[in-house]
Order: sequence, then C-alpha cells, then structure tokens
Amino acid sequence: MHITLRQLRAIAALHRHGSVTRAAGELNVSPPAVTLQVKALEDQLGIALVERSAGGMVLTQGGMVIADASTRIEAVLRESEARLAAIVGAERGEVRVGIISTAKYYAPRALAAFSRAHPGIDLRLTVGNRDEIIDGLVHHVVDLAIMGRPPTELKVIADEIGDHPHVVVAPPDHRLATARDIAPNELNNEVMLVREAGSGTRRLMEFYCEEAGITPRIGMEIGSNETIKQSVMAGLGISFISAHTIDAEVQDGRLVVLDITGLPIIRQWFAVHLTERAMMPASAALLGFLREQGGSFLPHAAIESLKRSSSLAL
Repeated sequence: MHITLRQLRAIAALHRHGSVTRAAGELNVSPPAVTLQVKALEDQLGIALVERSAGGMVLTQGGMVIADASTRIEAVLRESEARLAAIVGAERGEVRVGIISTAKYYAPRALAAFSRAHPGIDLRLTVGNRDEIIDGLVHHVVDLAIMGRPPTELKVIADEIGDHPHVVVAPPDHRLATARDIAPNELNNEVMLVREAGSGTRRLMEFYCEEAGITPRIGMEIGSNETIKQSVMAGLGISFISAHTIDAEVQDGRLVVLDITGLPIIRQWFAVHLTERAMMPASAALLGFLREQGGSFLPHAAIESLKRSSSLAL
C-alpha cells in the first residue's frame, strides 16, 4: 500500500470531528483537499472508508482500521522525534498527558511548574473520566496519565504522587455539620449526589457504602464535580467526593466536611504509563518531576479543616 501521512491524517481528523469542514480546519487545508485525500485512499484500497449519517460523516469498519493505524503511526513518529532530540542533547519533545477530571484541581498547576522548568517540552492535556483516560492509554493518545487508581486490566507502571483523601461534604447549615464522630448509618437518612458510572469517585463511594453497610438514597447522578458542589451548596443533598476538589469552598465556608467515623478514605494519586511503551526523554522528565514534586501541589485545606474541627471537639 502507498498510503501517505496526509491521507491518514485526513481520515483521523474526520473520525474526531465528523465533518469535512472541521477536519479541514484542524489540518489547515481546504475541505476539497480533505475530500480528495479520502477519495484517493478509498480508490487505492477499493473500499469505502467514510459514509454520511444523520449525525455527520462517520467511518466505516475499514475507516476505523485506518484511523487506528494513524493513531499508532503518529505515536511512533512522536517517539522518534523524542529519540532524535535526545541524541543531539536537546531537551525538547511532546508529552500527551491525560488527567482524570478530579485531578484538574491540582494537576494543571504542577504541569505549569514543569513547563516553566522545561520550556522546550510541549505538553498536550486531555481531561476525562477514568474510563476515557484508560482508553487514551490503550490507543496511544495519552503518553502519561494522572489518576487515582491504576488500571488492573493493562500492564502499566504506576508511580505515586501523593495522598488522595475522599470525604463526605454538606452545606454549612446541614443537621450534621457540627456533629463529631458521626456513625456511618446516619447517612442512610440522606440524599447522596453521585458521580457518573465509570468515575473512580463513584466506584470508591460504592465500595465505602458496601464496607460500611449503608444504603443512602441516590438523589442525582452528575457528571461534574463543579455541578455536584453547586448542588450540595443549594441543599439538594450531600456527596462523597475527593477532598482535593473542595478546598476553595471549605475555606470560604460554603461547604463543610462531615466528621464521619472511618473517613476520610485515603487513596493515592499515580502517574501511569504503559509497560510496553518505551519512556521517551520528555515523558521521563515529566514523570521524574511528578514523582519528586507533584505532591507539593496537592490541596490540603479541606482535610486541615476536618482535623481542626475534631481537635476542637476534644
């Protein structure tokens, strides 16, 4: 096959955008140029790669094979560029970083500090839930992932960044706001606002409830920590949530951390990459930075607030 990078990139852009116009915008070419590349590749292969649907342009089964090949080839090209940079001694390259949505409350500050120390390294950031970031690792769209629980279904290397506490939050006028050593079964009377299926926070909440033998009422399933916090402040319920997402609201008194026996649950933040993929110099530099300094960017106000409240009760 005499497939060109332009053809591969045209198919991949169509897959991402579902539109010839938007694909052309990403590639900085005209829409007819994208159509021409796709048509030339279809003529060469003898099969249709793209078809029109009610939602826009979608790839056929053959098109998906080409899009997957494009993703893998782009990953190899990035790795080759990094290897060449290492040979000439230049600190340059690109790292595609995937962070689960809960980590966006601290990870960008850590990445910004890394960028200031390594201006020649280009960081590309993707934010998603746990399942989305794992999919990015699988398809080589993500080189390094920041997440709370490394996937067991993949062969990965996971380096600890720091503690990741989870707590239950409520509005400041909640009946349990000033109580101490609250029994977990008190939560059976509460409406719990929860993250969507596929979220690491949701899975940890379900594990905690099962271990504690409690069944709080599920009020709403919400796919955003910001919306959950606003809903709790509005009095729609309480929520099991990462303490690293609520620092600002706890500091200014809009949310309180409930002093429930057995909480917080402490997990860890990890920097994760596939075992099978060679660690390029740029990725290795970021990994070393996160391993050594990543923990210093973690928020602490919510947990400190809980510690102060408990000490006052004593």
